[in-house]
Amino acid sequence: MSSKKPTKTEDEYFAREDAEKAKRLKEQLKGESLEEQKQNIKTICYMKCPKCGGDLTEVVFRGIKIDRCTSCNGVWLDDGELEKLAGPEEKSSIREIVNLFKAS
Repeated sequence: MSSKKPTKTEDEYFAREDAEKAKRLKEQLKGESLEEQKQNIKTICYMKCPKCGGDLTEVVFRGIKIDRCTSCNGVWLDDGELEKLAGPEEKSSIREIVNLFKAS
């Protein structure tokens, strides 16, 4: 039985393959870690005031659930709620605010 020693080219090939595998694994782990961090932040911040960190409670106003902070009394609207509050009147002050914050 004769054992063949790998050539320099073969060694380089396997070294590149190992480096690529390590790189892919590192990227995968980084992605999983970022996703886990996002989930942790979401869990910690859910229904918390972005201004003071107090608890948010839902208050129904004109049939729309808005979030109000129990600490600083700040009011927070989810996507689309400001438009619902503005209603169909084009000249309302709320409609002016809606137009101010609409994405261009």
